[in-house]
Amino acid sequence: MKKNSGWAVVLIALGVLLLFGKLGHLVGWIIGLLIPIAIIGLGVMAWRNGYRLIGIVIGIIGGFMLLGKLSVVIFWVAAIGLIVLGISMLSGKTGRARRW
Repeated sequence: MKKNSGWAVVLIALGVLLLFGKLGHLVGWIIGLLIPIAIIGLGVMAWRNGYRLIGIVIGIIGGFMLLGKLSVVIFWVAAIGLIVLGISMLSGKTGRARRW
């Protein structure tokens, strides 16, 4: 095998993931999460191979893509957390000493 065979396999896998991203809602959403994770992985690989600046840039781009995909999930978790916090403040149970 050639030296760049690993990169070729990664690029082929990334292309396949992009094509599978067009399938259905659930499969498309899952593949939509895998693509930013794969881009972050490429950034980490570049970082470990000595291409620090390129690795940082690719990792940040992948991070922003992943943050955009998970924004709905983050919103729901934050909303439920605020509701639970408010209910715990209203209940007034003093299992632990809390200062709100």
